[in-house]
Amino acid sequence: MIIAKARAVDGPDKPFRVAEIKRRDLDSNDVLIEIKYAGICHSDIHTAHGEWGPVNYPLVPGHEIAGIVTDIGSNVKKHKVGDRVGVGCMVDSCGECENCRKGEEQYCLKGNIQTYASVDKYGEPTQGGYSTHIVVQEDFVLRIPDGIGLDAAAPLLCAGITTYSPLNHWKAGAGQKVAVVGMGGLGHMAVQLAHAMGADVTVLSQSLKKKEDGLQLGADHYYATSNPETFEKLAGTFDLIINTVSAKINLDAYLGLLSLDGTLVNVGAPAEPLSLSIINLIGHRRSFAGSMIGGIRETQEMLDFCAEHNIVPKIEVISADQIDKAYERVLASDVKYRFVIDISTM
Repeated sequence: MIIAKARAVDGPDKPFRVAEIKRRDLDSNDVLIEIKYAGICHSDIHTAHGEWGPVNYPLVPGHEIAGIVTDIGSNVKKHKVGDRVGVGCMVDSCGECENCRKGEEQYCLKGNIQTYASVDKYGEPTQGGYSTHIVVQEDFVLRIPDGIGLDAAAPLLCAGITTYSPLNHWKAGAGQKVAVVGMGGLGHMAVQLAHAMGADVTVLSQSLKKKEDGLQLGADHYYATSNPETFEKLAGTFDLIINTVSAKINLDAYLGLLSLDGTLVNVGAPAEPLSLSIINLIGHRRSFAGSMIGGIRETQEMLDFCAEHNIVPKIEVISADQIDKAYERVLASDVKYRFVIDISTM
């Protein structure tokens, strides 16, 4: 049994505390990773605060993990000691269902095993990356290209793949007009990725305060959604809209921005239900869709794509003692654009 230092939370209104957690001894296909950096995702906050349903506390969040392989099981072939690796939102799946066989483990019909707040095949609760070590089945460990620093790589394991997957699936590219709703941790990745894919990119943000950043990251246009004229001017414009915000928005207003056969994809996951008028779908054969993360194969493809195009998130590295404050700042939209925990401060 491996003892890892961690930061855990004991309830929805509790602060993070110093903790020790047990990691299983390596099975034959397992990889032991010494975690160097862990990103803070809005999903961590939703889960830690109990907003997505009951939580088995104490909880160690974190599914944007970057580190170094320090040991491997006897049958491991894909990784070796010293490799730079990452772990995202999943640590296992059934591997047998139709979706898993297609490389879409995130949609495992039996339910994939989440990096934290889940139960693994040994019947133990999973705990995430706000810790010094983690043991993961080799098929769910990603190779981090040499051109990407481990600190910058961490948010790619969720924010990167969450935005890359819908852009890839709906074939964003040259000749397409893509809008990104929200200029936060997810949005600033979507802008860079869509630009690198060759699309004409527009940011739709509440205000223009991040306009300069958006344009520098690759946006061609930037509009404030707080201005009603934005929705009049851009009506019927976009082939694809990626909604990255985890808050309630007026879906009907955004559907009106789609062109014929356009698609609005939600990747943000607000805690409250959303509603829309079906007539806004019927009128121009529009679609409203959702997208989670990508499968392991697509996640590796995303990492390689980011390395090839020099795409990295804008990060602020913090110590483990600053997690609570970082959560407050995320909720106040006071971060540009992703917090990353330096695990050496555990």
